[in-house]
Amino acid sequence: MYDKFKDYDFADAKPVAKIPALAQLQVESGGKTRITMYVDDDVLAAFRTQAEEQGIGYQTAINQVLRDYLHQGESMLEQLLRKVIREEMQIRGGS
Repeated sequence: MYDKFKDYDFADAKPVAKIPALAQLQVESGGKTRITMYVDDDVLAAFRTQAEEQGIGYQTAINQVLRDYLHQGESMLEQLLRKVIREEMQIRGGS
């Protein structure tokens, strides 16, 4: 599939993120970005074990945990905002 590009020199190619139209396409397609990160050996082993038990890849498992954490963070922020608003309403004589 990519054999026709094997002789091309992409050394000066811009990253997708720097080309607005391509970046937008990537966002719309729900694209993923390759990263390199270091995790402790025991953490990686635990993810691999759990992922194997669930029949999914360990990277998928890590991604799901990160996604869940982000959504939990939104929920915690929402709860905090509601608490602050209630307190402010009580101070100001609201219901």
